[in-house]
Amino acid sequence: MQNDQYPWLAHYPKNISWAETFFGRPLYTLLDDTAAKYPHNIALDFYGKEYTYAKLLEMVNRIARGLQDIGVKKGTRVGMFMPNCPQFVMAYYAILKAGGTVVNFNPLYSKHEIEHQLKDAHVEIMFTVNLRLTYAKLKPFIGVSSLRKIVMCQFQEAMPMARRALFVAAKQKDILNAPKDSYHVALNDLLETTEIGDPPNVLPDSAPAVLQYTGGTTGVPKGAVLTHSNLYINALQCKRWIGADLVEGKETLLAIIPFFHVFAMTVAMNFAIGEGYRIIIHPKFDLKHVLGDIDAKKPTLMPGVSTLYATINNAPTLKKYDLSSLKRCISGGGPLPVEVKDKFEQLTGCILVEGYGLTETSPVVTCNPLYGNNKRGSIGLPLPGTILEVIDKDDKRTPLKVGEIGEICIRGPQVMQGYLDKPEETDNVIRNGRLHTGDLGYMDGEGYFFIVDRLKEMLKVSGYNVYPRNVEEEIYSHPAVAECAVIGLEHPTRGQMIKAYLVLKEGKSLTGGELKDFLKTRMPAYSVPHEVEFRAELPKSAIGKILKKELVAEEKAKHG
Repeated sequence: MQNDQYPWLAHYPKNISWAETFFGRPLYTLLDDTAAKYPHNIALDFYGKEYTYAKLLEMVNRIARGLQDIGVKKGTRVGMFMPNCPQFVMAYYAILKAGGTVVNFNPLYSKHEIEHQLKDAHVEIMFTVNLRLTYAKLKPFIGVSSLRKIVMCQFQEAMPMARRALFVAAKQKDILNAPKDSYHVALNDLLETTEIGDPPNVLPDSAPAVLQYTGGTTGVPKGAVLTHSNLYINALQCKRWIGADLVEGKETLLAIIPFFHVFAMTVAMNFAIGEGYRIIIHPKFDLKHVLGDIDAKKPTLMPGVSTLYATINNAPTLKKYDLSSLKRCISGGGPLPVEVKDKFEQLTGCILVEGYGLTETSPVVTCNPLYGNNKRGSIGLPLPGTILEVIDKDDKRTPLKVGEIGEICIRGPQVMQGYLDKPEETDNVIRNGRLHTGDLGYMDGEGYFFIVDRLKEMLKVSGYNVYPRNVEEEIYSHPAVAECAVIGLEHPTRGQMIKAYLVLKEGKSLTGGELKDFLKTRMPAYSVPHEVEFRAELPKSAIGKILKKELVAEEKAKHG
């Protein structure tokens, strides 16, 4: 192992071993081990109602036995169609302990998206909450697809009594009881069992724990098969990296991003449970609620996406709240603009670092050091046991030299088994033992990696390569800009032209001409957007990532 082959070795954090060998275990043992070590620690906090690790494990064990009683066995696909709540965590670990495979669904999915994923994954049982709008999306598929049973969770029962009463009074028309028929079962019925079943034996390196569907940004969503080992080891890798200078069993994590997303599933749930942290659960992003909880409950960790930190930066009432408890924040799910990072750190005193990962890698593969050399604009160094290479984007084989731009490829124990029932597509992305990410980037002389852009989002303008991320970074440096997105449009003579969408900060003004004049002093003329459109908001995913594909679709519809 040579430093010239892996230059990050000479610049790795001194108390972390990159060469550590990891061994997989069943994913649910994260909770088993923590409950044995910290039984009285608070595991979950939902609007002030708390569950200890001992209580959480007891409920997981009961639900697991209840699931076995209704037919869940090794390999049964069980869906999760619910927002963040304690029942999500309970159901997730119970499915795994019963031998099943978790299939995460976004509760905001359209009917078409639900239908595709149900059919593709052959989901037999689905956990959901007793909210009319959520349940209504699933009802058409009960009994007419592979879906044979719904487990209904009483959302309000996870709240403290006072909050529950207010919720029921306000949402009375929106709350459902589980229908009394063979297709439905109440979560409370599964909890009634007094016997605890033994989990079936699973081979962690081959047994699927989760089918996690890709975002579909480059085609139809595909189910990434993540094994128990993939997810268990990625939680350990995060423990080595994030937890290196934190205190096991003593930290508090604020979970705002949705657990059904792979980033939150690992960093806000599995990693935190493996460390015995207290997890403050938010069912959705509400700025006032987030700032209030940071001020009152003093979380020390908060994973999120760049738009979350940008929103906090621009909160008009920010000075009312004390955010100084935050020690470490991780940004994932998309690029972190340098302007957003710098301002958040200045306002809070917290270290905010950018990490990088994919659905196909469980998901975390790199992160900036949480202490030491934290390079602005970089996605950081490879996590322990992970190898990143920059490969020629055309021949898909040749490793490139330091500083050369190519496709980032990954090898490591967190890389998926493959795409569900799609061997050809699996072979297209996993070649010669490397996962090809579709992201363009480069490695510097110290082993830090930088993402330039998505391979499919690179623009050709008048013969020049233009990377939207670079343009966005410069736009974010303008003091009036809160959010932006840059896309390419077809052009008869230039090949492509650049369009920028902007959301301005409250009370700020800017014209398209003023922005162009600003950018002309900072970048080549061919990189300056040809069109600028101002909006009140940009389309976002459930996790808060700006959805450029929707902007592209709008433009295609507009121009036929």
